[in-house]
Order: sequence, then C-alpha cells, then structure tokens
Amino acid sequence: MPSEVDAAHEENDLVSQTLLEFQTLAERMRKETARSITSAAELVHLAIKSGNKVLACGNGGSAAEAQHFIAELVGRFLTERDPLAGIALTVDTSVLTAVGNDYGYDEVFARQVKGIGKPGDVLLAISTSGRSPNVLKALAAARECGLVTIALVGADSSSELDICNLVITIPDPSTPRIQEMHLVVLHLICELVDNALAAAK
Repeated sequence: MPSEVDAAHEENDLVSQTLLEFQTLAERMRKETARSITSAAELVHLAIKSGNKVLACGNGGSAAEAQHFIAELVGRFLTERDPLAGIALTVDTSVLTAVGNDYGYDEVFARQVKGIGKPGDVLLAISTSGRSPNVLKALAAARECGLVTIALVGADSSSELDICNLVITIPDPSTPRIQEMHLVVLHLICELVDNALAAAK
C-alpha cells in the first residue's frame, strides 16, 4: 500500500501537472484567440450600445457559465455601472420543461430565441463539445431571426458552427480545461465591455 507520503506526492504532482496544463493552454490562447475574444466583446458592446440584449445558453457546466455571464452583465463585473440587458435561456424551468415535453429537448433554446430574440441581439452559445444539438439549433434560429451569433466551444466542434458570426475555440480536448478557459473568456468579454462603456461616457 502507498504511504501517506507517497499519496501526498501524487496529489502534489497532480496539482502541478494540472496547473502547468492550464498555463500552457493560456499561453496558446494568448497567441491564437486574443483577437477573437476582443471581437466578441466588440459585438456585445455594439449590441448593448444599440439598445439590444444578450442571450446566453448551454448545457450542464456550460449552462452555469451562461448564467454566470448574464449575472455579470445585469449585475456588475468590476466597476459600478448601469445594468446591461441579458437573459440566460437556461433558467426558466417551466419553459424548459414545457418545450422539452412538447417539442423535444433539442428545441429548448431555439424556441426561446424565436420568441424573445430580436434583430441586433446577441446569442452567446456555450458548448464544450461544440456539437450539442440544442445549442446548434439555437444558433441556427438566431441566425434566421437576425441575431448576432457567438459560439464558445472546444477543439472538436461541429462544422455547423460555420453559420456563426464568430467562433471562439479553446484548443484543447479536455472538458475541464475547456470549461476553465470558457470562464476566462467570459470574464475578459465582461471587462472589455465595461471598459468600452466607460470610455464612451
């Protein structure tokens, strides 16, 4: 049996390895995706400045990140400002269960987009796989309705994402690393939008 010392060494090795993976991925993203992140923030800022809103969706951990992002917009991020218009399509259990029951789970976001989305709004769709049918259908519906579409995905994504105005891809196959970087990206978008709003005053 491994001793407590051996177990502690293994845990330290795991922590060090995971943090190194995160650091390596962050450096790769700095080189490959910084421009896309800035572009996403510009699209969100333009929508808000024009009186439009941001919709966000995702499944599981991505649903939590969609809600987190909208909370930063409606509440605040780092600085005091007026609330910004945003809706997470993951939070209304009556809508989700009714649409899921009557039309199928693939339609739970698309039907909301068709109901409340307006031309000029932004749909930010989050999927670690980039292949979630309900997320892809939401993006297609948003495109049809004249929304600006941003997808935040992982490395092995669907070719159907070609319909998006902007795709930010985390260049890694690991779900935990993708989710961690999605949150970094969302926080960067929030800070860039806040900075743009402050500069416009």
